[in-house]
Amino acid sequence: MTLDAAFLTALLLSTLRQTAPLLLTALGGMFSERSGVVNIALEGILLFGALTAAVVVERLEAALGPGPHPWLPWVGVLAAMGVGGLVAFVHALVSIKYRADQIISATAINLLALGAPSLVLTYFYGNATSSKEVENRLPLLLGLSPIVYLAFLLVPLAWWVLFKTPFGLRLRAVGEHPEAADTLGVNVHRLRYTGVVLSGVLAGLAGAYLSIGFLNQFVRGMSAGMGFIALAAMIFGKWHPVGILFSTLLFGFASALAIQLQGSEVLPAVLVQAFPYVVTVLVLAGFIGKSRPPAAVGKPYEK
Repeated sequence: MTLDAAFLTALLLSTLRQTAPLLLTALGGMFSERSGVVNIALEGILLFGALTAAVVVERLEAALGPGPHPWLPWVGVLAAMGVGGLVAFVHALVSIKYRADQIISATAINLLALGAPSLVLTYFYGNATSSKEVENRLPLLLGLSPIVYLAFLLVPLAWWVLFKTPFGLRLRAVGEHPEAADTLGVNVHRLRYTGVVLSGVLAGLAGAYLSIGFLNQFVRGMSAGMGFIALAAMIFGKWHPVGILFSTLLFGFASALAIQLQGSEVLPAVLVQAFPYVVTVLVLAGFIGKSRPPAAVGKPYEK
């Protein structure tokens, strides 16, 4: 294999790895906002999911003793999805039932995600920065975690659910015209709870990928703004699964290119590290005003 071919192969695989958590998180955000609830807490939910997966797997390894336990990572994945859904449910409860400001509620979760992991890590490991490494991380299939394949398979599934099922029709209806949907007998609040919790489950899955799929431990702040980049990709993709796929591939490629260029002399190191975030800012500056969000997003509904 030539140097150019090796570089392109590494860039392709890295793009897919970087895209997967963004894609999962952005699809989750799409379901939440299509139901009418803004969920900028995805960044915090990512961290809670990553922490949960790593700690659950490591603690089970300590309890079971040495030896391969191939089922352990999947327990961590399920735990991360459950915690992600639970955190999202708290946001939904505050936003839907008590009609609190959705941005403030989500910001509180993000702030909690900055401090709570340190307490958990200190309790279990005596440090506030990282967990122990796990032995039973997610397996690789052709160099990629199964969650990467799942993320891309979820795109056609999400499209089908959103545009070809009664559930998707009702979800979109409560995000556009909740009063009209309510008049037709649709339970607006229940569908909004479902959309927000689903966003938390997918963000929790993305977090599990980061800690026991991409790496083999939890590191404080490891999401590095990925939840916010996913929100930008969701907006750029116009709240549509196919659009989100292409937008997350763009951001994933930017991150992968920055990784591949590290250590080279093509660009200064500071510019290489900032490249994915520069792309995010440029996309938001150029396209956020051209994307039309669901009409009722961010607006509490009172029957």
